[in-house]
Amino acid sequence: MSDDMLIDTLRAELAAGRVVPFLGPGLLALCADGSAVPASPLELVGVMTKKVSVPHKLKNKLPGAAQYIENFKHRKTLKNLMDTAYAPAVTPSPLHAWLAAQPLPLIVTTWYDDVMGAALASRSDWGRIQGVSQAEHRDGWTHAFAADGSRADPLSALEWTTLLYQPTGAVAPAGNYIVSDSDYVEVLTEIDIQTPIPERVQQLRSERSFLFLGCRFDDQLARSWARQISKRSAGRHYAVLPEEPTKNELRFMEEYGIERIELPLAEFAARLTGAGAIAEPA
Repeated sequence: MSDDMLIDTLRAELAAGRVVPFLGPGLLALCADGSAVPASPLELVGVMTKKVSVPHKLKNKLPGAAQYIENFKHRKTLKNLMDTAYAPAVTPSPLHAWLAAQPLPLIVTTWYDDVMGAALASRSDWGRIQGVSQAEHRDGWTHAFAADGSRADPLSALEWTTLLYQPTGAVAPAGNYIVSDSDYVEVLTEIDIQTPIPERVQQLRSERSFLFLGCRFDDQLARSWARQISKRSAGRHYAVLPEEPTKNELRFMEEYGIERIELPLAEFAARLTGAGAIAEPA
C-alpha cells in the first residue's frame, strides 16, 4: 500500500474511532513552543540533575535519578521538580487539534506534558484516567478526572465520548507521575495481569488498532507500555518512525504486528490532517 493510500485509510479509521492514537514525547516536536518542556527522558533527567545532585552513574538514567531524589530529598522534592519542569503551557500542534476534533473513544499519551488535554479543553464530553504513584496514593492504581479537572468516579468513563488515558501520569490536573524506579516496579509487577490498566481502557482497545506517534521502542519501559496497553486489541498497528530502528525495535514491531511508516513525523501529520506543510521547530 502506498503512503497516500495508507494515510487515507488511517484518516478514515481515526474519524470512525477504530484506531487509537498512542502519543509519545516526540510529538512535542510538532508544537511551536514544545521546547519549553523536556521532550525526552534524557532532557528531563538533565533538568532534574541541574537542581539536585545525584551520583554520576545516575545522571543519564531518569528512573534511577528520580529514585535517588525520592529517597534522599523526599517524594515532595521529586514532585516539585516535575511540576516545575512541565509548568510552561505548550500550544497544541495542528495534529493535536485535529485528533481532539475526532470522535475518538480512546487516546493514550505516555509523557508528562498536558498538550493533548489542552487540545481537548474546549470540549465537555471527555475525561481522563491517569496512573498515580503508590508512594503518594494507596487508593488504587489510577485516578479519574472530569473535563474540568475535578476528581471523578471511574465509572464516569462509561459516559465520556473520549477517554484520555495517561498511564505514566501528567502535570495536569493534579501532578501525578510514574517516574521513579519504585513507581515502575510497583506497576510493572502487576501489569502482566493487567491490574493497573483501567477496565474501561481494556474494553475500548478491543477490536481497535493502535497508531504510535512520537514514540520509540528502544528501551524496555517504552516497549512494556506499548505491549501491555495494546494487549488483546485487534488488527494491525502502525508507528510513524522515520529514524532507523534498532534491532530491538525491529524485533518488537515484527512480533506485535506494528507496521513502520517511514515518513518524517511533521510530514505525516500534515498529510493526515490536510494542514499543508508543518515545519518542525529548529
